[in-house]
Amino acid sequence: MSESSRKTMPGKVKPKAKGTSRASEPGKLATNAKAGGGDWRVETLAAVCHLIHEADPEIVEERKWIKPSNPAGVPVWSRAGIVCTGETYKEVVKLTFARGASLKDPSRLFNSSLEGNTRRAIDIREGESLNAKALKALIQAAVAENLRVSVSKSKSVSKSKPDLKDAKPIKASQAEKVVLLSGGNPQIAKADGDAPVQAYIAAMPGWKRDFGKRLDAIIVKVAPKVRKAVKWNSPFYGIEGQGWFLSFHVLTRYVKVTFFAGLSLRPVPTGGTPKSKQARWIDIYEDDSFDEAQMAKWVKQAAALPGWIP
Repeated sequence: MSESSRKTMPGKVKPKAKGTSRASEPGKLATNAKAGGGDWRVETLAAVCHLIHEADPEIVEERKWIKPSNPAGVPVWSRAGIVCTGETYKEVVKLTFARGASLKDPSRLFNSSLEGNTRRAIDIREGESLNAKALKALIQAAVAENLRVSVSKSKSVSKSKPDLKDAKPIKASQAEKVVLLSGGNPQIAKADGDAPVQAYIAAMPGWKRDFGKRLDAIIVKVAPKVRKAVKWNSPFYGIEGQGWFLSFHVLTRYVKVTFFAGLSLRPVPTGGTPKSKQARWIDIYEDDSFDEAQMAKWVKQAAALPGWIP
C-alpha cells in the first residue's frame, strides 16, 4: 500500500490500535467487533465489512473453510462469485481479491500477492488507515468484473447448446412406466424441453405431484421465456444464454427446491451449507403452508441473475 494511501485523513477508516467470529449476514462482523476484546484485527475486519456493504449492498457475507484449527472460518464476500476474503494473521489483516489482477488500482491499495495472474491482496498492519473511497471503488470494480465474466461464460456455453427445437421430446405416456428411485424420485431420461419435465411431474408420488404442478405453473407465469430440461433425474429451469436458475428433486418426506444463485436472492432461502457455494434451497413438506407469493418473488429474482452452467 502506498504511503499516500496509509496516512490518516478525513473520509478514511482507521481501526483502534489494539479470532474472528462466525458471520453469515451483513453487519455481524461489525457487531462482533464490540466483543473482540480490543483486538485490532477484529476491529479492522469490522471496518472493512462496513465499507464493503456500503460499496455494494447486494454483496453477501458468509464464512467458509471452517475447520478444527480455524473454527471461525474465513469471512467471504460474494456477488456473482467471490469478491474478496478477509484473513487475520499475527501482524496483518489480509484482504484477497479473487480477480484482483484484472482490476485497475489507481490508488495502489494492492501491496501483496502481486506476482500471480489472478489474485491480488491488501495487507493492513496495526495502526494503518485505509483509503475508504479507494477501497469501495475497488469493491465495485470487482463486482463488475464478476458479473462480466458470468455473462461471458453464459453466452459462450449457450452457443454450444443445441437449439431447443432440435431437442427430442419424451412422450407423456412414458410417465406411466417411470421407475421411482430412492426417496421416490422419478427416473427420467436426460432431455431438453417441457415434455420430460411434465413426465417427471406426472410421476411424482402423492401430494408431491400437485406441488410440482403448482411450482411449474409459477415458474412459467413469472418467467414466460423459461427453458426446461431434465438432468440428473431432476427438472431444471433456465433462461437461454444465462444458464439454469432453479431445479427441484423429490426426497422421501419433502421436495427440495434449489436456487443456484440463492445467495443473491432477498430474502436468502434458508437451506445451505458452507460447501453449497452460491446455491441455496428450500425444503417443502406435505403439511407446510406453501407461500406461492414468496416463491414467485424468488423465481423472478433468480431468472434475472446469471445462472448455473454445468
